[in-house]
Amino acid sequence: MPLDTARAAFSWLVTGPHPVCVDGRLFAGLPDRLVPLNEVRDLLLRRRCGQATRDAVWAHLVLRSRTEGTTWTVGCVGVALPGLTRIASCLSARFAGDTADIHAAVLVGFLAELPRVDLRRPRIMLRLRWAAYRSGHATVREALDAPVPSGSGFRPLPSQPWGHPDFVLARAVADTVLTAEEAELIGSTRLEGLPLAEAAQQRGATYEAIKKTRRRAELRLLAYLCAENADGARDAGGDVAVQVADTLAVTAAARTTTELPAAVTHRGGGAGQKSRARMSRRGSDSGVQGCGGHPATPSAISSPAPSTQEAPRCA
Repeated sequence: MPLDTARAAFSWLVTGPHPVCVDGRLFAGLPDRLVPLNEVRDLLLRRRCGQATRDAVWAHLVLRSRTEGTTWTVGCVGVALPGLTRIASCLSARFAGDTADIHAAVLVGFLAELPRVDLRRPRIMLRLRWAAYRSGHATVREALDAPVPSGSGFRPLPSQPWGHPDFVLARAVADTVLTAEEAELIGSTRLEGLPLAEAAQQRGATYEAIKKTRRRAELRLLAYLCAENADGARDAGGDVAVQVADTLAVTAAARTTTELPAAVTHRGGGAGQKSRARMSRRGSDSGVQGCGGHPATPSAISSPAPSTQEAPRCA
């Protein structure tokens, strides 16, 4: 696989007596020494690493790639490998064809964005990541939209892999419904379980501002999916709008459903009391035999079911 080749090339850069390093004294949050690129990668992946540090390191790496070429380009790929591998794995999960093309497209998309990514804007790695995702996603779409070859030896193409929510976000970004930052916010907080407060801290914004940003983006995404669904219902396999709308509905229902209380309480001035089932009267005219005023004959009373014996236990 192309990403395996990139991983092997990166390992050559960071092994031996003279690994490719970054001067950690130039960046807040890095050790005050020369830091090998594989250690830089691990430090950037930590949650406590600030966004400013990530952007500063990535701006340095991209500039070295642009000015010095091959070694630092491979270094950029190696530092980004965890994210690129995850993207390739997601895109290949439901693809029945040759996944090597998808891995290659993800790598090509990342490399193509290195010379043109704007280093003055924040979240450099986020934009590099989405460029890789769009390139891999376009390859999947092209393969699935290709005509089926004629002949008895071929089978129809598999259904489109719209089940994964990342495909929906990538398509919304490609159609300019969401920005890459909004898609990343939705994906990290809704799908990856990142707390919204932590997402706000990483972005240098307040909790309420990030909450409103996500809310507005989700409303636009919902309108986009509903409009796409209304434009034309497709086959039972379902287009992205159908499957995602169903997924959102089930998820919302699961989140809002609560368990029924074990006992109903009476409302009153004091503490709630559990209601008990009302008992039948115990007079001579009450009960089953008292219905109608005349006791039932003994023959009308069914005999109790014989008790079942306990099943033998296995030795």
